[in-house]
Amino acid sequence: MSPDRMSPLSTHLAHWAGSTPDRPALTFLDYASNPDGVARSLSWAQLDERVSTVAARLRRTVRRGERVALLAPPGLDYVVGFLGALRAGVIAVPLFTPDLPGHEDRLAGVVADCEPACVVTTSAASAGVREFLAALDIAPDVVDVDLLREPETGEPVEVDLDEVAYLQYTSGSTREPSGVMISHRNVVANSHQGFELYGVEPGRTTLISWLPLYHDMGLVLTACGGIVHGVSAVFTDPVAFLLRPVRWLEMLSRYPGGVTAAPNFAFDYCVSRITPSECAGLRLENADLVINAAEPVSAETLDRFAAAFAPYGLRPDVLSGAYGLAEATVLVTCWSYGEPYRVRTLAGRRMVACGYADNPEGARVAVVDPASNARCPDGQVGEIWVTGPNVALGYWKRPDADAFGAPLDDLPWLRTGDLGVLVDGELYVTGRIKDLIIVDGRNHYPQDVEATVEDADPVVGRHRVAAFAVPVAGGEGMVVVAEVSRRARTWTSSSVVSAIRSAVSSRHGVSLHDVVLVVPNDVPRTSSGKVARSATRQRYLDGALVAAR
Repeated sequence: MSPDRMSPLSTHLAHWAGSTPDRPALTFLDYASNPDGVARSLSWAQLDERVSTVAARLRRTVRRGERVALLAPPGLDYVVGFLGALRAGVIAVPLFTPDLPGHEDRLAGVVADCEPACVVTTSAASAGVREFLAALDIAPDVVDVDLLREPETGEPVEVDLDEVAYLQYTSGSTREPSGVMISHRNVVANSHQGFELYGVEPGRTTLISWLPLYHDMGLVLTACGGIVHGVSAVFTDPVAFLLRPVRWLEMLSRYPGGVTAAPNFAFDYCVSRITPSECAGLRLENADLVINAAEPVSAETLDRFAAAFAPYGLRPDVLSGAYGLAEATVLVTCWSYGEPYRVRTLAGRRMVACGYADNPEGARVAVVDPASNARCPDGQVGEIWVTGPNVALGYWKRPDADAFGAPLDDLPWLRTGDLGVLVDGELYVTGRIKDLIIVDGRNHYPQDVEATVEDADPVVGRHRVAAFAVPVAGGEGMVVVAEVSRRARTWTSSSVVSAIRSAVSSRHGVSLHDVVLVVPNDVPRTSSGKVARSATRQRYLDGALVAAR
């Protein structure tokens, strides 16, 4: 008998282990041990057994409601540890190993905030994790999940759907990371919502990802979404994609019915880095849905991606814009599958539709005037509000956060902090309130300015630019910080800066207060790889940027 559709993930996993025990549940493509990739798989029965073993081990040392932090490298063991924590009735905290470049301070802050009773890692990463914990002067129980090989069971834990399942720490692009409390109900509801929007067909669909498992989109796509409907997931390490981006498209070619998602930068990265010779064996007609999300979706980016890979079978109706955020588990809305992505020109900008205001399974979107808390008329930019069973419980240790529970239509809504506009019921995302730059009374969206700067001179690295406002006499001034591309050879600072100033002035009608060219990798990133504008701004104000010469 199938479980109730709103049963927790553990119940769904046990169901598929019993009804389809030998079918593959998870496949990890390991490119670190072999550049051609080694497929390592767990069947539903194997996954269920390993999850039960981890859950039994955790129940011996972790009490209900305590936190289990995952400081493990990407792979099958990460997913097993995460699901084991959920089955044990404790709170999982998906994180990363301390050797992730540039993020040790963030990891230390998050670990201090969540106060884990236990840390799950692997034997390969264990020494570094223990050293990191010792430096923080904390001593939680440490479990090397890959060494728990003997089947072990215990008394099953009845979880309340409205208990916290895990803490999803935000990437911190505009503020300090906060732990979003995701309930068991949230994650199952969001899986149902996604599968309705994606047009998933069990038996045909394969979920495909290279995204980090500590990021909301990577975690739900890989470790959660498929379990509810018994759909297989195939994933790899983000580094494997960054080193050779064609691997993502090879996965879509190899596994028919592929549904995948990635941030906007990944699409441009593929266009610029994948060579024609690497495309020879691609069969992209096998892909069902390729979603651009997690950053403002660029129409020009989707156009370039569609044109570059159409000769290898990619159909326009496969590409889709989507909108989501950790505070709504991950997904809010997505453009209809089987329909080419929609582009409209609004206020002089080409914008991509990210779905509809009313969505399956109770998810709804409103665009609200943040000053009056009244709905905006069609075509007017306002704050995006979201309601539905996927909206999280709140922020860990921040019961006074005003993002949750805003009243509208006698329902509690999530104030997202994002700006958007509705046209004929279609949602177009324009940016973030905190990122908005106001100069001489005019609003400027930083991602638009950043795109202009990237195109101003080939010396500027793509997706390596941050635009932000700083106080100046009489108001705000706009500053641009741009990394010089590693491929740049002969260039002069004055000519590049002049080209940037001219392009921004011509296209946006604003004079830049300052332009700073910096060395590669000097613009801070969030843990999910996005440019961290607030951190870049702080480095600029502190005089800590490293100028390119």
